[in-house]
This record gives sequence, C-alpha cells and structure tokens, in this order.
Amino acid sequence: MTESKFNIKQYLIELIQLIIGTLLMAIGVTLFLLPNKLSSGGFTGIATVFYYLFEWKIGTVIFILNIPLFILSYFKIGKDFFFKSLIGTVGLSVFMDYLEILNPITTDKFLGCIFGGIIIGIGNSLILKVNGSTGGTEVVTALIRAYKPKFRTSNIIRIFDITIVAINVIFFKEIEIGLYSAIAIYMSTKMVDLIFEGINFTKMMFIISNKNDEIAKKIENEIERGATGIYSKGMYTNKDKMMLLCVVSRNEVMKVRQIVNKIDTEAFIIISNAREVFGEGFKDEKV
Repeated sequence: MTESKFNIKQYLIELIQLIIGTLLMAIGVTLFLLPNKLSSGGFTGIATVFYYLFEWKIGTVIFILNIPLFILSYFKIGKDFFFKSLIGTVGLSVFMDYLEILNPITTDKFLGCIFGGIIIGIGNSLILKVNGSTGGTEVVTALIRAYKPKFRTSNIIRIFDITIVAINVIFFKEIEIGLYSAIAIYMSTKMVDLIFEGINFTKMMFIISNKNDEIAKKIENEIERGATGIYSKGMYTNKDKMMLLCVVSRNEVMKVRQIVNKIDTEAFIIISNAREVFGEGFKDEKV
C-alpha cells in the first residue's frame, strides 16, 4: 500500500513537472520565437510557416501533425513514454494557442533567439527528466529507432531540425531567419546539456547491487545498452561483489536509474562524466 501510494505521488509530481515544462516551452516559442518568425526546429518550425501562411493557430497545427505519429507509435514505443508524450503534446498545444494572442516579449530577433532558446531548453529539460516529450521530433526519433535501432538519435534530430529550418528560410526568403533559428536551437540544446547532465553528453554509471544480472538484462532489453561486470570487493564487509559499468547518453540516465530503483531500492549508483566515448552506439571515429 505504501509503495503504491508512493508511486502515485511520484507520478503526479512527474505530471506537474511535465506540464510546467510544456508551459515554459510554449512561452519560449510564442513570446520570443514566433513573433520574430524564428524556428526551434521540429513540428514547431512547420507550424510557424502555417501560422504566417494561413493564420492557423500554432498549437492546433502541432497537435494535428502529431496525430498520425501517435497512432503509429502506440504499439512501438513504451506506454509510459506514449502517455507522457500525449500529455506533453496536448499541454504544449493548449498553452501555445492561449499564449500566442499575448504581446511578444521582444521583437528583436537576436534577443528572441537567445532568450527563447534558453526558456525552451529549460522546459525541455524538465520534460526529459520525467521521460516525456512534446511529440514531434522525439516521437519520430523513437519510431525510427524502433525499426532501425542502429540509427543515432542525435543524427536523426539534427537532420530533422536542419530540414525544418531550411523550409522556414525558403518560405520567409530571409537567410537571417535560418541563422537566428540555428542560434535558438543551439541555446536550447546547451540548456538541456547544462541542466540535465552538465556539459557532457555521455555518462558512466557504476551500479553496485545484489541483483546485477536482472538489472543488466533489463538495461539491455529496454534501453539497448550493454553493461560490463567488474569484480570488486567491499572493504567493510570483506565480501566479493560485482559492479556494473554502463555508458549511456543524457536521455538514458534517468531511465537507467528508474530501472535500477524498481529492481533494487538499496542499489548504490555512481554517475560520472565521460569526456569522449568511441564504439558501437557512440562515436565511430577512426584515428
């Protein structure tokens, strides 16, 4: 009973964090980027074009664009991620439709891209921390990786954002739109890096538990990351132990923590920055 209550309380906290994250993202887009015709990539960039072309509400367009994605993704991605993404998308769409009628904070493109990018990054960080999304690029990436696991998430997002920004530049016929939009996307990404996991994209996770086999299998099945067993010895207990080493990306840190906590609440976890990682699933660079 206690555990059930705790889980419900935790889930409610995550939903509140998800809603706050979508509100911040909506503020960054509607009060900073949209008035300056700037794009943060993804479906928001497409919705910006429709907003200026047909005067359609940006939030409504984003929601409509996401409908086929959610239909396709229901059986292909985790249900927890699916429902949180659905809530995130609805929340973002509603907030955007209400906020776009307000006067913009600034009509200066430089200030708009800087502060808009920062606010969007903070909101996105809150959403990522609870394993959620606002649809669009994140769901597209999850779908592509469900069919093609070897595709790198960062590459998919990068290609998608570049394409959308290019569409904005062509539509508005202003190269500056693309340049300022690139700054906004960069600022947003950097804020996610700083808030979510520091300045590095990759983390080393050391896990000490009596249920290493179960944890390692769960990490491999759910996140598709391998774990290495390192023999160790507890100097206080004088007992031999197995310590798991797992290298993951920034969005996977919270997922691994959740897996470990569900299996062993007494597990000991150490998270450290990995400056650079080469090999399967990470950088593939030949010297």
